[in-house]
Amino acid sequence: MNPYILAALLFGLGLGTTVTFASSHWLLAWMGLEMNTLAIIPLMAQHHHPRAVEATTKYFLTQATAAAMILFASTTNAWLTGQWDIQQMSHPLPIAVVTLALALKIGLAPVHSWLPEVLQGLDLVTGLILSTWQKLAPFALLLQLQPANSAILIALGLASTLVGGWGGLNQTQLRKILAYSAIAHLGWMILILQFSPSLTLLTLLTYFVMTLSTFLVFKLNKSTNINMLATSWAQAPALTALTPLILLSLGGLPPLTGFMPKWLILQELAKPDLAPTATLAAMSALLSLYFYLRLTYAMTLTMSPNTLTGVTPWRLQHLQFSLPLALATATTLLLLPLAPAVVALLTL
Repeated sequence: MNPYILAALLFGLGLGTTVTFASSHWLLAWMGLEMNTLAIIPLMAQHHHPRAVEATTKYFLTQATAAAMILFASTTNAWLTGQWDIQQMSHPLPIAVVTLALALKIGLAPVHSWLPEVLQGLDLVTGLILSTWQKLAPFALLLQLQPANSAILIALGLASTLVGGWGGLNQTQLRKILAYSAIAHLGWMILILQFSPSLTLLTLLTYFVMTLSTFLVFKLNKSTNINMLATSWAQAPALTALTPLILLSLGGLPPLTGFMPKWLILQELAKPDLAPTATLAAMSALLSLYFYLRLTYAMTLTMSPNTLTGVTPWRLQHLQFSLPLALATATTLLLLPLAPAVVALLTL
């Protein structure tokens, strides 16, 4: 892609998210979301592969549906209450519709089925943008809407953690596994949204860092399925030693960074008498952990001298700039000791 066009599209992505962040009026927020969608569509379809075009079409249709629902809900709210302000939404009907529309935008269960299919059709860099940056603007709106619709948020959160765990169990494609991982993590964020918005932001940032390092590892290895991951030890032995730790951090195992948000969320959920919800969420985390362990097994326990089904690739000099990967990996593995400081900040 022409660098000037790429710069214009990335600027459009940033501008769309910033407009949504800065707006207090529903029409402006909707415009920001639309700019975001229109900027990422050429990035998704840039390879002209039938799968990429199909993924782009699916993404466009779901995002257009969600945007229409947001417009409908905000117009209905203005008609019923005379208010266009995001924080002045008081009627239960528009609140429910706009919550479901934003759930569709970010891919929460039960309106999640577009996300694995779309992510599977994209290259890893565009998939990374879709899994991280594209979640920011809808979350900014969800944070302003809460705490008005507690039952809907808890139902969406629980459904997402369970679907994210179950859906990834028998997948062999890494991008689909990462999509179900995203659904499960989003479920945790939505569960805690109304009780501790700052904890939702912490979980979102932690998820961004862990997802960044995972996507960068797969990009460096040029891996798109489990079999390709199994032969990656020949290309980057040191990275092969660190990747299982990154995956286990995504699964939320101590003493890695990914354990911190899950621990704090379960602690927070136990306070407002939501012990059954916390138990279900913790059980669903075990489902997610299973498919991370499966990837770990494929990557490290099928190494030489065991027999391999694939052909071992040559170890060639990597052209990829590795500093972002090094920083993201260090952050993914080593931030748990900061948990007391984070708790102190959250209680301010």
